[in-house]
Amino acid sequence: AARHLTPASVQSVVMTKKLLACLLLAVCSEHVFSLRAPARAPASRMGTKLARAVAGGVVALTLAVDSSHADNSASDFKIQKGGASSSTQGYSSGAYKVITRGVNLDRSDFSGQNLKGVAFQQSIVRDANFARSNLRGATFFDATLDGSDFTAADMTQVNLELAQLKRAILRDAILEDAYVGGTTLFEGIADIENSDWTNVDLRKDQRKLLCGLESAKGTNPKTGVDTRESMMCP
Repeated sequence: AARHLTPASVQSVVMTKKLLACLLLAVCSEHVFSLRAPARAPASRMGTKLARAVAGGVVALTLAVDSSHADNSASDFKIQKGGASSSTQGYSSGAYKVITRGVNLDRSDFSGQNLKGVAFQQSIVRDANFARSNLRGATFFDATLDGSDFTAADMTQVNLELAQLKRAILRDAILEDAYVGGTTLFEGIADIENSDWTNVDLRKDQRKLLCGLESAKGTNPKTGVDTRESMMCP
């Protein structure tokens, strides 16, 4: 079953897992080094090396966790320091993303946050608030987004393949170049007024559904693009 984590705890969980892996690597490295020692080496010497490796890892873990707690207390909280670098995607140098695979983020408040390149794949993100967030290059692959609010969010090049958006709000959102697969579920979406769908490859039935919505109208306040024209509505 999916675990329920707050936005602040996501960062600590991933950091802890990463550091525990580093600690295990350090212990294993010392063990291998010990095995290469002469057969007559005293057992106590091998134990000392192993103890030093463990002690060093514990110190590193303590310092890193203390640092992550300090970051969480910053006034402009961002999900960072815990996953693979997103700089390879070309969105920002030195940015980081957190992998939240299978995490329950229901009713989380990410409004106004810089979530560029963050991966929410296969996560449960119902009734969450992403209003005015920077989600450029983020991925919601196979994520449940029912009831989530993306008002005025920058969703340029977002991956929505297999995502479910029942009751989701996309008013004023920018979805330029977003990746939408044929399995993206738009049925029951709440609001797309003033949204920009430029260069989004919608399947014929998806376009028909979205263009048939009462909220399929208006012009995006930031890009100046007409909603219906961006979806190529008839």
